[in-house]
Amino acid sequence: MSQLAFSNLSKAFGSFKVFDGLSLAAEAGEIVVIFGSSGTGKTFLLRLIAGVEEPTTGTIEIGGRDVTEIPPEQRNVGMAFQNFALFPHMSARENIASPLRAAHADEATVESGVSRVAKLLKIDHVLGHAPRELSNGQKQRTALARALAAEPRILLLDDPLRNVDAKLRFEMRLELPRLLRQSGATVLYVTQDYKEAMALADRIAVLAGGRFVQVGTPEEIYMAPSTLGVAKLFGDPSINTLETRLSADGMWVAIRGKDIRIDKAAKLGGREVILGVRPEAVALTQSQVGLPATVMAVTPLNERVVLLLESDGGWEFLASLPSAAADIPEPNTRLSVTFAAEGVHLFDPTTGERLHG
Repeated sequence: MSQLAFSNLSKAFGSFKVFDGLSLAAEAGEIVVIFGSSGTGKTFLLRLIAGVEEPTTGTIEIGGRDVTEIPPEQRNVGMAFQNFALFPHMSARENIASPLRAAHADEATVESGVSRVAKLLKIDHVLGHAPRELSNGQKQRTALARALAAEPRILLLDDPLRNVDAKLRFEMRLELPRLLRQSGATVLYVTQDYKEAMALADRIAVLAGGRFVQVGTPEEIYMAPSTLGVAKLFGDPSINTLETRLSADGMWVAIRGKDIRIDKAAKLGGREVILGVRPEAVALTQSQVGLPATVMAVTPLNERVVLLLESDGGWEFLASLPSAAADIPEPNTRLSVTFAAEGVHLFDPTTGERLHG
């Protein structure tokens, strides 16, 4: 039995539908990231599950119990927000204690609960501070501690790292999975940062156009995107694309007058496609087998180097190489490129769906 499940969930305001027919099930202790661009309804979905908003249609179950009509305080759900939403007149200690006091816990239970999560999140030394005296990182941890204090079965996290600095965001990407798994809660985590989604999730649910366009592990989402839209959302630099046509046998693809072997599409011979190539799947070679190209620019990006290349015929595309790679070419270098099969995808030009050859 799933710890959290919602089925055919819809929300509409008159003729405008935020989303329509969402269904998902999450197991106890599982971290599911709800991923999508701004305005797709991610936060509203959390509010429905928390009971702050009511769905137009559909059902929500927690631990096998239908809670669709049950008020928020009876759902055993914890929630942390991107703007922290700490009570300004309360100390960090009292902020964390507030859900325990709302549940009428005795003082011993309140004290042990606050102490437990404060130590877990390494903020026990600032419990006496008011929110205005806390750094953004300490505010974020206090908000998370408050969500965890009552040991909820369901934990809803609404982009909690969005308003912290880049260094802390990186550190928390490493630390959060351990903290969340220690809580034992089923976690729905909202973000529009694909790196955050990949780092934290057991599964990712990609929300776009009012529906889940793909649900899968981080590896499945990246290596086998269901649509061109999903492929573009995951990856930095983004996937290279080109509208083209396959050869009659489906073994070659035309790139600006040059046929390049891909060995991926025997069943799709002769049809028009959108070719997608991940930048890290672009391999440089001096042989005559690949696609002739010229290096237009070289940009170091920490552990990677990104090359802007232009093929004979004018297709501009990107290659991403490890910084430690030998013989990184200079601008204006002439070379050939080949594409690693695992980073090559074919999409339908009309629907954007990934094609299977």
